[in-house]
Amino acid sequence: MRVTIYHNPQCSNSRKALEIIRAHGTEPHIVEYLKTPLDPHELRALVDKMKVPVRDIVRTNEPVYAEMKLGSVDDDTLLAAIAVHPILLNRPIVVTPKGAKLCRPGELVAEIL
Repeated sequence: MRVTIYHNPQCSNSRKALEIIRAHGTEPHIVEYLKTPLDPHELRALVDKMKVPVRDIVRTNEPVYAEMKLGSVDDDTLLAAIAVHPILLNRPIVVTPKGAKLCRPGELVAEIL
């Protein structure tokens, strides 16, 4: 099974999801999105796979969210902001043949494995 995790090694939820994926016998493709940010088109494709609103993948508690006044902007502006400031991307996001999901808490990954 092909599994991709959009991962931040500093995040306990992300580490937990990765641990569960590996315990399931799968070595995922790991995208450390802070090192290799996604562009707005890649982010849009990910949101479309997840079938959620763009705002569902945004970390609104990050200082840059308030600094950029992102509370009332449109989806394209949000995606552009995440591309420039990848810390705004909520994590971990896991993609499998069964779908794509924000796995907070990390244990939610079991639903798509």
